[in-house]
Amino acid sequence: MNNILVMGATGKVGRHVVARLRELGRPVRAVSRSSPARFDWADRSTWQPALAEVDTVYLNVWGVVGVVDPAEFTALAVRSGVRRIVALSGRGDDGENYLLDTPYGPWAQAVADGERAARDSGVEWTIVRPCWFAQTFEEDPKLSEVRDGEVAIPVGEGTVPFVDATDIAAVAVAALTEDGHQHQVYELSGPRAMTFAEAVAEIARATGREIKHLPVGMSEYVQRLIDRGYDRDSAEMQAGPFQWLHRGKTGFLSDGVLRATGREPRDFADYAQRTAATGVWSAW
Repeated sequence: MNNILVMGATGKVGRHVVARLRELGRPVRAVSRSSPARFDWADRSTWQPALAEVDTVYLNVWGVVGVVDPAEFTALAVRSGVRRIVALSGRGDDGENYLLDTPYGPWAQAVADGERAARDSGVEWTIVRPCWFAQTFEEDPKLSEVRDGEVAIPVGEGTVPFVDATDIAAVAVAALTEDGHQHQVYELSGPRAMTFAEAVAEIARATGREIKHLPVGMSEYVQRLIDRGYDRDSAEMQAGPFQWLHRGKTGFLSDGVLRATGREPRDFADYAQRTAATGVWSAW
């Protein structure tokens, strides 16, 4: 395997995939809608240049919603000489995709379509299915709430074994560069299930700040986001994934990081300490 195309190269996982591949000295074509080597699902004229002289693809279909069928791209990739596809997907809720019945449904369907496109491509494929990213606390609205010192989340006692994006990238890089991962599905989680209140407490310890977790109902959470400037559709979309945490089925652990890399996944406390040191959670 030689030239590797990394889609979504500026995203939470993609940037770590690119960095690790470059550390390994692997030729990388890093693409996104804003990169010099531009890739846009909605602009088919960008597809072939991205695939030129590439034999391995990190497939990220989160931007494909309502635009095209990912199978159209994978078919072109195979005709262009691609022989290995590693697809970023998402872990389900105790065996099912829990986002399909939420406002995130179109994205969840796109991810499912991406999995199918990789599996049906006729070349080597690997599926990477992470659960909730630890890095959700580095994005709004969670980022702003952490900085404000009060994090409101409508999850009750639902638990999540947050997985670090660097671990997701490590699994993807292993599948992109090593043999033995063909036709494998790696479901990824961190080493322990936590409530959001426990995660907020870890961040507070790491930052040395007082950061409170405020339990709220779903309608109150949506209204709080609207008060922060979100329109109602965006607020309801942000709230959507939390609806299913109340079922108590998202806290199961997965062994994909160990299976793919030979080591245990990083704990959330490690993530919190490392991220706090960057100052991203400093008070406004």
